[in-house]
Amino acid sequence: MQKDRMMRDRNGSTLRIAVQSNGRLTSYSLDLLRGIGLEFEDYERRLFVRCRNFDVELLFLRDDDIPEYVSDGVTDLGIVGLNVVREQEADLAEMVPLGFGYCTLTLAVPKGSPVASPPDLAGTRIATTHPRSLQRYLAAQEIDADIIELHGGAEIAPSLDVADAICDLVSTGTTLRMHDLRRIGDVWDSQAWLVANPDLESEPDRAALVRRLRARLDGLLTARRLKYVTLNAPAEALPRIREILPGMRSPTVVPLADTGMVAVHAAAQEEVFWEAMERLKEAGATEILVLPVEKVMR
Repeated sequence: MQKDRMMRDRNGSTLRIAVQSNGRLTSYSLDLLRGIGLEFEDYERRLFVRCRNFDVELLFLRDDDIPEYVSDGVTDLGIVGLNVVREQEADLAEMVPLGFGYCTLTLAVPKGSPVASPPDLAGTRIATTHPRSLQRYLAAQEIDADIIELHGGAEIAPSLDVADAICDLVSTGTTLRMHDLRRIGDVWDSQAWLVANPDLESEPDRAALVRRLRARLDGLLTARRLKYVTLNAPAEALPRIREILPGMRSPTVVPLADTGMVAVHAAAQEEVFWEAMERLKEAGATEILVLPVEKVMR
């Protein structure tokens, strides 16, 4: 009934984006949307929030409902864990990995279990919150095991003799350690994704707005992976510096007042940032400054 009402209330040109109403993805999702320029009030448990500067509505839902609502066209886009999409086998266009909400669907057994690897699970009972994903994995690995579907608390199933193993989402591994469980294999990795209704391109106004927001999103996500580096160095060190710090296309090089010295400006991947700084210093660079990159438009 609620979904039918939402369909009737749709404005033909308004773009809807579904966000988890309460959970580990909520604050990250809202920060991301504000980062691409959407202006809106805190939702305070409202179902809808209208953006002030775009023809966009935010729709706050349970994460398990987001794939269905996007697939059915109640909402055009959704920010949801890929684990939910895979488990529901929803008909969606998977668009953009967003770089937060990382987790892994993991197989684990009690520390004292003789099971050492996934093939050893044959003939066992496996408790899981993701029965479809586990079934596909077991079939692909030709493992014959009983699946016990739970809606939460899978990690305690072995201690209650409900199951011999579990298949559950793991982020840091703390929960496994707390329950004396050890990992024996992974089914797949997950993170938050921006997903879309597969028929969205048939709605020209909304599709055009998605392309605008997608360009901004690409710029924001690219910026989060970069640092802007400036440094001074002897001109003869440039070939070595260019190898270390190639930049997005090529470094910007500016002569300095001191003869034979240049200033170099470039963008660097954050994950190699410290290693790159050490190599730059060894190559002769000085006054190395590293600055955050807020946005990129390519």
